[in-house]
Amino acid sequence: MLGRPKFVLASGSPRRLSLLNQAGIEPDALRPADVDETPKRGELPRACANRLARVKADAALKSVQLDDELRGAFILAADTVVAVGRRILPKANLVDEAAQCLRLLSGRNHRVYTAICLVTPREAFRQRLVETRVRFKRLSEDDIQAYIGSGEWRGKAGGYAVQGIAGSFVVKMVGSYTNVVGLPLYETTTLLGGEGFPIRFGWLNTTAV
Repeated sequence: MLGRPKFVLASGSPRRLSLLNQAGIEPDALRPADVDETPKRGELPRACANRLARVKADAALKSVQLDDELRGAFILAADTVVAVGRRILPKANLVDEAAQCLRLLSGRNHRVYTAICLVTPREAFRQRLVETRVRFKRLSEDDIQAYIGSGEWRGKAGGYAVQGIAGSFVVKMVGSYTNVVGLPLYETTTLLGGEGFPIRFGWLNTTAV
C-alpha cells in the first residue's frame, strides 16, 4: 500500500491476520518465524510468552533486512500462552494432548497471556504483555470427545479456539477477548500508533460487514 510505512506480520496465524484486518490493517507481507516454542525448564508463562515473541521478532527482522522492498518496515510478532497456575499448556497437535488440556481446564480458571513485540523502522524493540482470565464450565466426557471430533483445537494453545465452538465453554472472562483469540487489538494498535504507524490509514477503505 502506498502512503504509509511498510508493515510485516511475523506470523502465519490466520487468526492474527484476521484480527489485524478487523482493525483496518493489511500487512504488506507475512514472515512467520520457524522457532522452537518449547518452554524452557522452569520457565513461567509470562516469561515464556515474552521470550518467544522477541525470538519471533528477531527472526522476522533478519528476513526483512535481506528484502529491499521491506527493509525499514514495522514488524509485529506475538506469542500466546495458556496456563493453569505456573503450568504452561501445549499447543495441542495430538488428540491425547487436546483431551488432557480440556480435562485440566474443565470447571477451572486459567490465564491467557499474549506477548506482542514490535520492531520499529529504526530497529528498536517495543514489547507488551496482556493477560486475560478465563473460566470454563465443567466439561463432560461427551463434551470433550465431541469437541475433539470437531478438529478446531489443532495447533491451538491450550487445545481450544475461543472464537469457535469452545466459546460456549466460557463461563466468565476478565480482560481482552481478542487476546484470547491471539492478538490483543487495543494494545497492538496503541503500540503501533505510539510508534508513529498510521493505524487509521485503511479505515476509509474498510467496508462494514
